[in-house]
Amino acid sequence: MQPFTELTAVAVPLALANVNTDMILPARFLRKPRDERYGSYLFHDLRHDEQGRLRDSFVLNEAVYRDAKIIVAGANFGCGSSREGAVYTLMDHGFRCIVAPSFGDIFFGNCLQNGVLPVVLPEAECAALLAWLEANPGATLTADLVAQTVSTPDGKARGFTLDATRRERMLKGLDEIGLTLTRLPAIEAFEQRYAQARPWLAR
Repeated sequence: MQPFTELTAVAVPLALANVNTDMILPARFLRKPRDERYGSYLFHDLRHDEQGRLRDSFVLNEAVYRDAKIIVAGANFGCGSSREGAVYTLMDHGFRCIVAPSFGDIFFGNCLQNGVLPVVLPEAECAALLAWLEANPGATLTADLVAQTVSTPDGKARGFTLDATRRERMLKGLDEIGLTLTRLPAIEAFEQRYAQARPWLAR
């Protein structure tokens, strides 16, 4: 996966709580291949009306957020089913960071497994960011995983924490297999010693 160190990008204010994975990626799209269209399924039923037309009222359809890479949302983002495709469609649409007061546990893990940074900030801090973004459409935020801060352009930084092991993996772009392969020389040395000590098992 792509390493995540620091990202400065346009941030979308999504002032909704309990955004579930079916809202992020409706179930009927789960059988679709992950090709160049996958990002277009993001929030499909919120972004489109019953006739398939884009809703002017949905924030992601505003032109100013076309190149956004950060979402600031309400509590319990990514709740519901465990579908990993919800993270795929966010990534393929271009998002690399989600800021919210809380996340669905499985969704949180899927984000970290795929290179999307989930940032937990206190509810009051998220509310303040949402209000600021709504008042300043197209404004940028900086998510810095090295410093563990989210900053506005005026330099105001809000700190967050992430488990040290998960943070290290994100910084280096390592999923679980990649992390295991960093220990390949030690694994191969063990296998050689083991085969020499128990040759009857290595046949």
